[in-house]
Amino acid sequence: MTTLLRRFRHLLAPATGVVYLVLWIVAEAGRSGLADHVVVVSAFAVAIGLAAWMPSTALGLVVAVPLLQAARLLHRPTSTTWPEYLAIVIVVGIVGAGRSDLLRWLAVPALAVSSVGAAWAMVVPTVADPDVWANWVASTAGTRTNLVLIALSLAGASGIGWAVGVAIGATWRIGLARVRVVEAERETQVTTVELHAEQERARIARDVHDSLAHSLAVVVSQAQGAAAIAVRDEHAATALRDIAEVSRSALGDVRALVERIQGAGDDARHDLSDVPPLVADMRELGMDAVFEQHGVPAEVLPGVAAAVHRIVQESLTNVLKHQGRTASARVVLDWRGPGLGIVVTSRGAAPLVVLDGVGTGIVGMQERARLAGGWLRAGTGDEEHEFVVTGWVPASRPATAAARTAPAGREAAPDGREAAPAGREAAR
Repeated sequence: MTTLLRRFRHLLAPATGVVYLVLWIVAEAGRSGLADHVVVVSAFAVAIGLAAWMPSTALGLVVAVPLLQAARLLHRPTSTTWPEYLAIVIVVGIVGAGRSDLLRWLAVPALAVSSVGAAWAMVVPTVADPDVWANWVASTAGTRTNLVLIALSLAGASGIGWAVGVAIGATWRIGLARVRVVEAERETQVTTVELHAEQERARIARDVHDSLAHSLAVVVSQAQGAAAIAVRDEHAATALRDIAEVSRSALGDVRALVERIQGAGDDARHDLSDVPPLVADMRELGMDAVFEQHGVPAEVLPGVAAAVHRIVQESLTNVLKHQGRTASARVVLDWRGPGLGIVVTSRGAAPLVVLDGVGTGIVGMQERARLAGGWLRAGTGDEEHEFVVTGWVPASRPATAAARTAPAGREAAPDGREAAPAGREAAR
């Protein structure tokens, strides 16, 4: 029912205008002067029909028509047609139920003016037309008294219609607000359930990675070591190399699966070729940003390439936010080691935003690097207003166990510099 009312409520005012016109024509059929009042009643019917869609125009019509009748520019009402002023009550009621506060309160002076104009047209006689209210009801109270009485009566009836409309509109809006609140609560509950499910999936993904990936890494290491020892037994060495290769492939599959579980599937659209455009975007913003690449690039898994892209993107975003558009940034990808080294060095002291707490950007980068099989550190550099992000991720060619594990204390960056110590890490 509520849905039907919401869908067809805009047709209520036009339908009321049509009913008003039809009832008046039926009531006045066969009486003389029917054609003289068609213009007036049609104008009132139009005002009713437009009250919901064009309330200001409707108010203008119900004010203008009685004033024109009082000035004798339109046919004034007779003893049988004066109930036509019921249109004033209907229009101000519909406007009062509308959403516009300005028009809702503007309807009050409008109904007052239209009531006075209608009363004047009904009560005040002229030499050419002495047939007025006093003759209709055989009143002897006098023109002034009848004028005040009729004006107050019309204004009172219109005021009641306006108040009823305001009450109906308020009730409708309150009911609609309650419906929307219920819908919002339902959507919030659904979102909360989905969020909890997503968090549970992320937790399971981390557990799977921490357990299975570690076991596979141990298998790879042991198989490679055994293959190096079993050089005399060709079949054993071949089998051990096969075990190492299969385990390494399974380790990559586990990492890719974890990324998909954690919702990182879209990241696969980005690879290392998207890194230089990130630096170019910073230059367009006014930043002194450069991109360098050392060594011969090797093949990396799609998930690893996506992680590098996201790490560089987040690092440059942090530079923009916390060091400003006038900062300088240097992005280096170094292939000269047993994997891919990442260094983002920046200097600047004109932040766009003020850091008001511990952020999650660096934590997210560290998690991406860890899932890619590498590591990441970030912190202040040796120079003033300098910040350094240093990371490493594996390439497809074999890497030593020492390269896969981040050393304690200060970590060597791919370009030979030292990264920030763990104690100097900053939250961004």
